[in-house]
Amino acid sequence: MAKVRRVPEVVEFYHSLMRKNSRRECGGGMAETLPASSNARDMIGEIENRSTHLLAIKTDVEIQGEFIRVLIKEVENAAFTDIEDVVPFVKWLDDELSYLVDERAVLKHFEWPEKKADALREAAFGYCDLKKVESEALLSRDDPRQPCGPALKKMQALLEKLERGVYNLSKMRESATMRYKGFQIPTDWMLETGIVSQIKLASVKLAMKYMKRVSAELETAGGGPRKKRS
Repeated sequence: MAKVRRVPEVVEFYHSLMRKNSRRECGGGMAETLPASSNARDMIGEIENRSTHLLAIKTDVEIQGEFIRVLIKEVENAAFTDIEDVVPFVKWLDDELSYLVDERAVLKHFEWPEKKADALREAAFGYCDLKKVESEALLSRDDPRQPCGPALKKMQALLEKLERGVYNLSKMRESATMRYKGFQIPTDWMLETGIVSQIKLASVKLAMKYMKRVSAELETAGGGPRKKRS
């Protein structure tokens, strides 16, 4: 008689379900209990779904092995001098990894350079987030038809977003600089002379728009600009 091969993950999942059902029954008290057949169907359904997922992971590990080893070399050999080059690389890498059924579960079966890949993503996303906020500030337009209160509130929120961006970058710089250098990821963009200076310039321009709107509102409330005495 052939032996049934047990997949450890499925067995553990089955045991966890049994423990969960046992706790439900023990703590039932006044609560109504579901029919045993219903519990069994639910349990079988969960195990089948889990088994299908595990099988898909196993298939990816076996079939996509060569493909993943190529990606490993690409990440390990990646070296950049400009953060602008990191962004498309990370996008390409994520696009390639999106073909895997479960990225983390599949890659743990390989010597995946997780720390470097995560650092590349962190740098690329951090830079893109800052550029997005900077662009939002530079493209911001004060619509004179919009009431003063909401207009000022919108600009104030954007100024605070810029301030948070600079603060978060300073914290990131403290913890990431040495790590990035070890992975040959550019760090000059995080310096005060990098994107920070661009964000500060955007903040100044936005603050000028804010003050201009306040000044216009005061003039309107006061019946127009005061005439100089002769």
